[in-house]
Amino acid sequence: MLDHRGTVTIHTDRLILRKFSINDAEDMFNNWANDNEVAKYLSWSPHGKIEVTREVISGWVRAYEMPTTYNWAIELKTTRKVIGSISVIELSDKNHRCEIGYCMSKAYWNKGIMTESLRAVNGFLFSEVGINRIQAKHDTKNIASGKVMEKTGMKHEGTFKQYKICKDGTFGDLNMYAIVKEDIIE
Repeated sequence: MLDHRGTVTIHTDRLILRKFSINDAEDMFNNWANDNEVAKYLSWSPHGKIEVTREVISGWVRAYEMPTTYNWAIELKTTRKVIGSISVIELSDKNHRCEIGYCMSKAYWNKGIMTESLRAVNGFLFSEVGINRIQAKHDTKNIASGKVMEKTGMKHEGTFKQYKICKDGTFGDLNMYAIVKEDIIE
């Protein structure tokens, strides 16, 4: 049985992973939610208006009432700015499995920040919640996302051909990565 804790605050060397608040709307909108390049391979389109961002965050805040909600704002300790998000997007209590999704401001790409975030979240989910398998998928064209997964010890398990309809109406392939608790070297 899983020991759900909800979105607890996690500290890393450079980051505070914490619950979103409505006060994060401006950072989220300006740093990534309104950026075409950030949303290019994601399931959602850029917000266009900050009101959309506020509405999204309001829904997330309400969801925090459920102990099975795991949705972190990625805040830089040095600036106190929220620069991204990382969350459990699918959870199976029965199979002790979850799937992670993440996105971040392109101004912070290639700095190891998402790797640091994913490593911290994976550690929490394995050690505190009791998850046995953590998986993540990325568009095959988004090579950098796969590199983040690999740097955290996740292994490529295969490619899902024509798994999703892309924003341009074509079918897109996704790569699946995963790590299981026994893979963690302690």
